[in-house]
Amino acid sequence: MVNKEQVEGKVTETKGKVTGDNSEELKGKIKKGFGDVKEKVEEFADDVAEKFNHKDKKDKE
Repeated sequence: MVNKEQVEGKVTETKGKVTGDNSEELKGKIKKGFGDVKEKVEEFADDVAEKFNHKDKKDKE
């Protein structure tokens, strides 16, 4: 799932490319990268929670 940082980063990066502003382009790439990392962390947390909940159900049986 795409998050806010990824979208804002891509928009900023594109704006920098169109205007020829290397600084703005770099800011966009960094923000998009942060969004990518945030997404991976959220996916990992969801996986851990799912495994924990699955194990907890087995223990109750």
